[in-house]
Amino acid sequence: MMKKKSISASKASLFFFLCQMISALDVPLDSKLLEELSQPPTITQQSPKDYIVDPRENIVIQCEAKGKPPPSFSWTRNGTHFDIDKDELVTMKPNSGTLVINIMNGGKAEAYEGVYQCTARNERGAAISNNIVIRPSRSPLWTKEKLEPNQVREGDSLVLHCRPPVGLPPPIIFWMDNAFQRLPQSERVSQGLNGDLYFSNVQPEDTREDYICYARFNHTQTIQQKQPISVKVFSMDSLNDTIAANLSDTDIYGAKPVTERPPILLTPTGTTSNKVELRGNVLLLECIAAGLPTPVIRWIKEGGELPANRTFFENFKKTLKIIDVSEADSGNYKCIARNILGSTHHVISVTVKAAPYWITAPRNLVLSPGEDGSLICRANGNPKPSISWLSNGVPIAIAPEDPSRKVDGDTIIFSAVQERSSAVYQCNASNEYGYLLANAFVNVLAEPPRILTPANKLYQVILDSPALIDCAYFGSPKPEIEWFKGVKGSILRGNEYVFHDNGTLEIPVAQKDSSGTYTCVARNELGKIQNEVQLEVKDPTLIIKQPEYKVIQRYGHVSFECIIKHDSTLIPTVIWLKDNDELPDDERFLVGKDNLTIMNVTDKDDGTYTCIVNTTLDSVSASAVLTVVAAPPTPAIIYARPNPPFDLELTGQLERSIELSWIPGDENNSPITSFVIEYEDGLHEPGVWHYQTEVPGSQTTVQLKLSPYVNYSFRVIAVNEIGRSQPSEPSEQYLTKSANPDENPSNVQGIGSEPDNLVITWESLKGFQSNGPGLQYKVSWRQKDVDDEWTSVVVANVSKYIVSGTPTFVPYEIKVQALNDLGYAPEPSEVIGHSGEDLPMVAPGNVQVHVINSTLAKVHWDPVPLKSVRGHLQGYKVYYWKVQSLSRRSKRHIEKKILTFRGNKTFGMLPGLEPYSSYKLNVRVVNGKGEGPASPDKVFKTPEGVPSSPSFLKITNPTLDSLTLEWGSPTHPNGILISYILKFQPINNTHELGPLVEIRIPANESSLILKNLNYSTRYKFYFNAQTSVGSGSQITEEAVTIMDEAGIPRPAVGAGKVQPLYPRIRNVTTAAAETYANISWEYEGPDHANFYVEYGVAGSKEDWKKEIVNGSRSFFVLKGLTPGTAYKVRVGAEGLSGFRSSEDVFETGPAMASRQVDIATQGWFIGLMCAVALLILILLIVCFIRRNKGGKYPVKEKEDAHADPEIQPMKEDDGTFGEYSDAEDHKPLKKGSRTPSDRTVKKEDSDDSLVDYGEGVNGQFNEDGSFIGQYSGKKEKEPAEGNESSEAPSPVNAMNSFV
Repeated sequence: MMKKKSISASKASLFFFLCQMISALDVPLDSKLLEELSQPPTITQQSPKDYIVDPRENIVIQCEAKGKPPPSFSWTRNGTHFDIDKDELVTMKPNSGTLVINIMNGGKAEAYEGVYQCTARNERGAAISNNIVIRPSRSPLWTKEKLEPNQVREGDSLVLHCRPPVGLPPPIIFWMDNAFQRLPQSERVSQGLNGDLYFSNVQPEDTREDYICYARFNHTQTIQQKQPISVKVFSMDSLNDTIAANLSDTDIYGAKPVTERPPILLTPTGTTSNKVELRGNVLLLECIAAGLPTPVIRWIKEGGELPANRTFFENFKKTLKIIDVSEADSGNYKCIARNILGSTHHVISVTVKAAPYWITAPRNLVLSPGEDGSLICRANGNPKPSISWLSNGVPIAIAPEDPSRKVDGDTIIFSAVQERSSAVYQCNASNEYGYLLANAFVNVLAEPPRILTPANKLYQVILDSPALIDCAYFGSPKPEIEWFKGVKGSILRGNEYVFHDNGTLEIPVAQKDSSGTYTCVARNELGKIQNEVQLEVKDPTLIIKQPEYKVIQRYGHVSFECIIKHDSTLIPTVIWLKDNDELPDDERFLVGKDNLTIMNVTDKDDGTYTCIVNTTLDSVSASAVLTVVAAPPTPAIIYARPNPPFDLELTGQLERSIELSWIPGDENNSPITSFVIEYEDGLHEPGVWHYQTEVPGSQTTVQLKLSPYVNYSFRVIAVNEIGRSQPSEPSEQYLTKSANPDENPSNVQGIGSEPDNLVITWESLKGFQSNGPGLQYKVSWRQKDVDDEWTSVVVANVSKYIVSGTPTFVPYEIKVQALNDLGYAPEPSEVIGHSGEDLPMVAPGNVQVHVINSTLAKVHWDPVPLKSVRGHLQGYKVYYWKVQSLSRRSKRHIEKKILTFRGNKTFGMLPGLEPYSSYKLNVRVVNGKGEGPASPDKVFKTPEGVPSSPSFLKITNPTLDSLTLEWGSPTHPNGILISYILKFQPINNTHELGPLVEIRIPANESSLILKNLNYSTRYKFYFNAQTSVGSGSQITEEAVTIMDEAGIPRPAVGAGKVQPLYPRIRNVTTAAAETYANISWEYEGPDHANFYVEYGVAGSKEDWKKEIVNGSRSFFVLKGLTPGTAYKVRVGAEGLSGFRSSEDVFETGPAMASRQVDIATQGWFIGLMCAVALLILILLIVCFIRRNKGGKYPVKEKEDAHADPEIQPMKEDDGTFGEYSDAEDHKPLKKGSRTPSDRTVKKEDSDDSLVDYGEGVNGQFNEDGSFIGQYSGKKEKEPAEGNESSEAPSPVNAMNSFV
């Protein structure tokens, strides 16, 4: 039989071609075949399951099917037969099952609501469509409602409800204003999935009367509008003005300012909710929060990550969108809303269900009579869908019986089918979320073979390329295909052909003798048919002279050659490209038959030029670079590569040598330094030039060594300092005579791939090394050290030969000798090879273990006999593992370790062992095939070692003279513990160590109370464990005894030394206001401690915030706190590890509106101002009288001393003007004096205002509420307008800060 590629046994009759052509809807059938073959109906087009129609247009319910003979159609409506002939508004399209319901001529769409199903039937079966649910779309009007205006305070949250009418399908919601402009949305204002408009906090700019919700019904292209909604936002400033206008002068009024609030969720409500989504859909989760500042939303999935590449955030991250969800997306999704005041969250538990989806949908089955087959229908879903079968649209349980059919759950098995078994089967997979319905026919055909490939079709291929010859066929049962060459040729077989399942014959490497007539024969039990095709093998297209690199001066001309060789029956076309694009449309570019010439070269002609040669079967190309250089300004010597040599002549022809001579070309002002000789082997590698030799530039003849059976041509290349010349024209050809091979293959090896074979390989000779035609190899072998004759075989020109049936791992002498039609090469040298290896048979014996110490052991073994290795000995492997610890008696997971010892070693060291443990080991020998059997397990034990450090050391319950120590046993005791060693010593303030005390503690103890210690003293402890081997590593700790209860240090031994105090921080107190708090504390301990204050929101899991205290102060002011918030606080000292105060909790005061009182309208203030004005008037009169009397007073003296005197301060005791005084002499105004709330008293309001005497000094209150300031004299020489910038001291500032 011919060689065939493997074909799957798909019930032995599902032949590839017919399955592709009949079952696939998108592959056209052969028209001639279609006219003759019967086929059950197949539904090719149908309306969607849920079909929403426009009630204003005709209803078209699609149902298209194909089959042979063409099928007829019928319909059911709501499960009963739908007689379309009785309804004049319903028609069916010709040659189709599509229904048209004429609504536009008086019909009502609502009258045709229902569930429709189409059946397509012919003599071979019946196919059915899905249940098509027809529903007319609806776009109802908005119900009328009375909308009250929304009045809301600035900073509060607000939800504007849309509540659109229920339509089919649901409408698309959007918000616009009266000008039909979309309302801007942001993190603060956004539309929810339900269409409502959410405000996280309202601002004054949100005030408007035209918030309008629109519902767009796409199916009917209509938009419904809700009545406008009015929103009015009251700001605090406007609210205060309103209240102030309605209160009396004596009322205290004010509205609270905008209060920042932590987030709360507007939707969804509560802390948890549930959502169910179907597989493959888009999951939308939403969280919208209120708060001020506007909260930021963040999403996480508990216990997992959000799916990459399928997760999107919309609506300013308020909506989490996951596309194409699957069951793996089920879980808890948490949204977290956060602002600076806190956070809140909501957990949505998502469950992903699934409507049925196909795992394996049933496929059309084409069988021959008597064959077997099956239909498989497998679907999945959540919950698991149920599978039911129908035959020709009837439940299979009540369908006509078919003895060849057996239903087994989701599979129908057919056995020994007959033509009457043809039918269309329906598989229905359904659960509560939907259903799947699939039609698959069983078509039983008995057809003689047909060949679909046209007769005498011509195939053309290029030499040495693959040839594919088609024989498309069809028949039932599946025909057998055979190929013949020639009309009376024999059947094709052998490695040089590949036979494909679809009938195609492949010739991997087509040769000239592959041309000819090929006959394809197809036969089955019903007949036989044959078809002839033609194959022509063409010579390849070659570029025998390629374009070469050119350097040309600007405005010169240049030519590129492209000489080709092609098959005489193919017509080549030559295309030239510049930089991989078409040549410029320029008359300077002249394309000839074999060249491209560029005239008057410019800089833009610089680039790469490519010659492309195309035929109908192949394409070749070659490129060269053109470099354009500037012309020299004055004539200069041009240095260039030499011209090629010419007049090549061959003389003195011998079998193994020949003399070549030539005439050098022009050297172009640069002497020729050498000549390179190349040769072409026209017999073995035509068109390929090889390096032969190189001679000095002064030499023009050379004696060349030749090889037998080579058709030589030579060419010469001249070389100078500029570069290499073009090659010369080839010399005449010279064919040397054939001869025996001169050499044998190299790199001969013999290595077995299996235990019973020997694979002999070598490197084949190159083409001209064969020295003649008919190159072959004589492969010889014999077993070494056995008196056997050589076994030889002659093989073709290959590089491998396999000797079978050899003993395992036996040395062989091997030699490979080349030969051709004229004889043998010289006798080859022998090499030693080995047949294949097998696994070793014997385990190493006498395994002994010598334990060197607790972590190191040495293992010895006896080597195995070399004959039992059955391969190349690579070494030994030692497997060892810990069985248990002798100190704990607790087994753990066994982890085997492996050490490999190369070569024929008989011992090895095992490092890294654990002390006081029991181990097992075994040894195995290793060869190139693998490992041999293991030696019996050897048990050995390691001795005790020193233990690791105790697992912990805790020091608790400090008193005046005692400390309690607790510890844990070592993690690795490495033996039996015999005791613990405790050492300790005191440390003073200068870190000097006192005397060291050592205590030995029994191994079964885990705690100790140390007594008779000094109070308020720091001790350092050193603690370790001991086995019989010695002490392990130690663990250290420090602790301090406490001070005497009275806080008075007791006298201690070594008087005169300052005893250390126990550092502590106590009595932490807080005094809190709205946004700050004063923290104070008491500290006892070493001097120069640097303190810090840590604080955070009480009950929060956030990290503590840390503030550094400057210097060694014992108080600190925390600023920037949030009003009305509980805080926790503690104080610590830098450098004193672990020394912190206990936590204290305080709460900042609530934010309160400033109680601004306009004292200018108060009666007592007006009376006071009148009294002050009267007093000033009296003083002025007194001064005027005294001045008129000519009397002297201190102010007058100052005026006499200075040209531009200033008015002096007024003394309160006698009402006279006195000397200048410094700030310490200035008396404050009496407590309770007030000015108007705008802080200024204009002159027109009061001629006697204190402003007249001001020098621009701002008044302020001190801590007890009294006024701090000073009077200064009035500038008499300045005009009245000069004191516009002066301000009267205002007590209102202080009131705003404290009230």
